[in-house]
Amino acid sequence: MGNAGVPVVVGLDNGGTSNNATVLTVDGRFLVDGLLEIPSEVGAGPEAAIEALARAFDGVLAHTGVPRELVHAVGLDTPGPASATGVISSRGSTNFAQPAWRGFDVRGALERRLGLPVVYANDGNAAALYAHHVHFGVAAKTRSSVSAIVGTGLGGGVVESGRVVGGAAGMAGEFGHVHIPLDGLLEPGQPVPVCACGFAGDAESVASLTAIRRNLLPYWLSRYPDHPLAAEEPARAAKLLRDHGERGDPLARQVFGQQARALGRLFTIAANFTDPHAYFVGGGVVEAASEFRDWFLAAVAEHTVLRDEQRALATFALVPDRDMAGARGVAIAALDRMKGGAPA
Repeated sequence: MGNAGVPVVVGLDNGGTSNNATVLTVDGRFLVDGLLEIPSEVGAGPEAAIEALARAFDGVLAHTGVPRELVHAVGLDTPGPASATGVISSRGSTNFAQPAWRGFDVRGALERRLGLPVVYANDGNAAALYAHHVHFGVAAKTRSSVSAIVGTGLGGGVVESGRVVGGAAGMAGEFGHVHIPLDGLLEPGQPVPVCACGFAGDAESVASLTAIRRNLLPYWLSRYPDHPLAAEEPARAAKLLRDHGERGDPLARQVFGQQARALGRLFTIAANFTDPHAYFVGGGVVEAASEFRDWFLAAVAEHTVLRDEQRALATFALVPDRDMAGARGVAIAALDRMKGGAPA
């Protein structure tokens, strides 16, 4: 599948259950069309997880027929929180719960295992970078964007001139923990939402699957006590909510309407802080039927307050190919590094 003699980079997307891999040629062609997943083994600890990443690396080369000597760099993304250089936070995280992961240099360990330069980004940053490059194409290096990725939590990224803004500690673009105005967002008597990080009223406390389970759904079920989801276990009810939203269910649309307004308020802050060309929304909330997806994105745009000059230039769009965005995003970052660009 690969062209003989053409240098490549490999992108490795590490998740809580699986690794996905891709190959990007130096002239910008992805050699893997879809998912190429194997178990990530992160639950078995760092040593097993690094070996699983090495297997994913070997597997994608075998799949594409690219010789190992043509690989010039590797991109790696993991779920956060982690430092700019790929050291897992000492506080741990949902996916890296064992004590052995705390403070573990996952980028350095993989670099030693493969004997190749490894470029690191967290998964939200990687998806943001991919969305930016797909949307802007050849103009990517002259444009800016922000992305909000709604999943179990709320991730995202800031891209300026085609490169991720990492920050001093690698924690730039952690949109989930930006406080948003709650006036007019919450209903009268609705409790102030609390995030798993301990903050009250940050974006993730409203716009995430965890927020639905812990904060939004309990309140709205008290307003709709006869709703079918009232009989479900809370975690399952939260996961089923999107299906109800796709069917126009009033309770579900109330919940997702609050999430869309929260993202609009978050993007309003971004508009006054970075003034980007584009605002991207990704994650499970928009992996839905087209009517629901379009309704949600339109609601986000409606509640993003922009000046007329900004509105004339702004684009609101979805993060494409969500399952592949992480691996492809870090491959783009690795290619940029290989060509001598600044750290992505």
